[in-house]
Amino acid sequence: MKLADELMRKITDHKALVGIVGLGYVGLPLVREFCAAGFKVIGFDVDPKKVSMLKAGKTYIKHLPAKHFQQLIKERLFTPTTDMKRLSRPDAILICVPTPLDKMREPDVSFVIDTTKKIAATLRKGQLVVLESTTYPGTTREIMLPLLKAGGLKVERDFFLAYSPEREDPGREDYTTKDIPKVVGGLGRHSLKIATALYDEVVVKAVPVSSCEAAEACKIVENVYRCVNIALVNELKLLFDRMGIDVWEVIEAAKTKPFGFNAFYPGPGLGGHCIPIDPLYLSWKAREFGQPTRFIELAAEINTLMPEHVVRRVAEALNEHGKALKDSKVLVLGLAYKRDVDDVRESPSVTLIELLQQQGAKVQYHDPFIPSGKPMREHNITHLRSIPLTPTNLKTFDCVLISTDHTDVDYDMVCKHAKLVVDTRNATGKKKRPKKVVKA
Repeated sequence: MKLADELMRKITDHKALVGIVGLGYVGLPLVREFCAAGFKVIGFDVDPKKVSMLKAGKTYIKHLPAKHFQQLIKERLFTPTTDMKRLSRPDAILICVPTPLDKMREPDVSFVIDTTKKIAATLRKGQLVVLESTTYPGTTREIMLPLLKAGGLKVERDFFLAYSPEREDPGREDYTTKDIPKVVGGLGRHSLKIATALYDEVVVKAVPVSSCEAAEACKIVENVYRCVNIALVNELKLLFDRMGIDVWEVIEAAKTKPFGFNAFYPGPGLGGHCIPIDPLYLSWKAREFGQPTRFIELAAEINTLMPEHVVRRVAEALNEHGKALKDSKVLVLGLAYKRDVDDVRESPSVTLIELLQQQGAKVQYHDPFIPSGKPMREHNITHLRSIPLTPTNLKTFDCVLISTDHTDVDYDMVCKHAKLVVDTRNATGKKKRPKKVVKA
């Protein structure tokens, strides 16, 4: 097939122009890897601030250094833009846009739809379109395909369509984008072959599967697995707390078994763009087939209720120290959803702050990576500012709540100078702590 063969040659010769839509935690690492492999990349984003920062040699993500993108732009390997009319230029377009939940906790694929419409408006023969955003099985075929072929072009003949789920773990240093195999599903054999060839040029290995639906389901399964197991240890934490057993000690002991056990850890709730959201995409889709997903929904319920449990423990701990939660000063340590990143997406810390404020507490936060609250779809925290973590400041709070266990925080200093510490991450460690340190 002429168009397919031509595109394959461009890819193998590294002459294909790559377009990446969405320059966030998924899109920017892809820019880095495709440029490193010798491809030229146009990066598209609807946020002019992001594009302006990149053009000025700055980035907005802690673990992606600005100097790297400065060099890519200088060498004209990478061109960031907000001009969606330029979507006709790339030979391959990778979509890396958000797929959140709406207020009813149902899938919001509006970003995928809007992006697909923009691509459809300029779609030309010989282009490959790949969705990377996590979604439910059927999205590529049922939502994207009708929009793309509405202009008269035929998939597998005039253009090619595939799905390859992102597998980013922001802040992780032992695995980067290029080290993680890429699952790929196509709308047909040509789409699969071309998309597989493209990713084979930039990652350690592409893993082709039989369909887009299989690739979409793969990503969901990865995150359902984590969601369910985290819910399990969260439930065990609640039980063992009542039994006077340290759940973290139990998990460390269980880890010594060389088979049959993978360690998951409890926390104040789920965060990030994947685990709190993706399993509910599958639950929503399952209703179409009349199939209940009880494990998934129960896990989501347990994890979602963890912030309320933490606030109760804060209130109980304060009460034991002769203080009511109302009008107490609480310092939340860590705004990010996990250790050593500046990512606040779905962060349980934000929910904790709001719940504490609703109970009448006066709340401030400290996060070494987030100097001020970032804009969020469902939360308003832009008025908050990180305060310095000093002995003097610690002494002014009635309670310090450890929500994120950043490694460069001095927890010995926190335990020494704080009046009360509630630790949701076992950040204060195994050694014996004073009674004012409470696990939650």
